[in-house]
Amino acid sequence: MGAKWMWLVTAVVIVIVVIVAVSWRMGWFPLGGGKYQAVFLTNNQVYFGKLSSPKSDYPVLRDIFYLQVTQTLQPQDPSVPPPVGGQQIQLVKLGNELHGPMDEMKINKDQILFIEDLKLGSQVVQAIEAFKTEQ
Repeated sequence: MGAKWMWLVTAVVIVIVVIVAVSWRMGWFPLGGGKYQAVFLTNNQVYFGKLSSPKSDYPVLRDIFYLQVTQTLQPQDPSVPPPVGGQQIQLVKLGNELHGPMDEMKINKDQILFIEDLKLGSQVVQAIEAFKTEQ
């Protein structure tokens, strides 16, 4: 009876290894072990978040942020110099827009130009972490 159990345990371990390998190959695990990525799209938009299923036809981005550029026409406080070029850049959390999107985006892989993993010390990741601590 010991040989049958050994055979069963070996078969179960092989099945688990195959499932994990296929899942990893299909991109069902997030890139970068849960780190943030910058996803650059063909329409010149860049979204920051955690990407999963990168090899599927519709990779999924969660915990999404994007940059919003506003033009400063007149400074509110004349003693403070205006931003360079008169533009102010702000990191915005997805979800507060008029149409009220969920914090998940399925992106057509054909619209993705490239993906970059972000360093923990990057200004974007630091801004995301600061946003989360304020909430």
